[in-house]
Amino acid sequence: MVKITFEEAMKRLEEIADILEKGDQSLDDTIVLFEESNALVKFCQEKLDKAENKLQILSVDNNTFHLEPETE
Repeated sequence: MVKITFEEAMKRLEEIADILEKGDQSLDDTIVLFEESNALVKFCQEKLDKAENKLQILSVDNNTFHLEPETE
């Protein structure tokens, strides 16, 4: 499996969007691009979820760290 970065995935999503906006692809090519974009979106969402978990607000309380509960 090829490893890509979040930034590379986002760039490829932009490229796919540009291609699809032109509308000159065959149906088969459009489906392939759509499938690729779905996989990239899933990859990016997983990366963002992991980053969010890592970046939850850490607070210092008597020299110990704890995660503050999420607020919605």
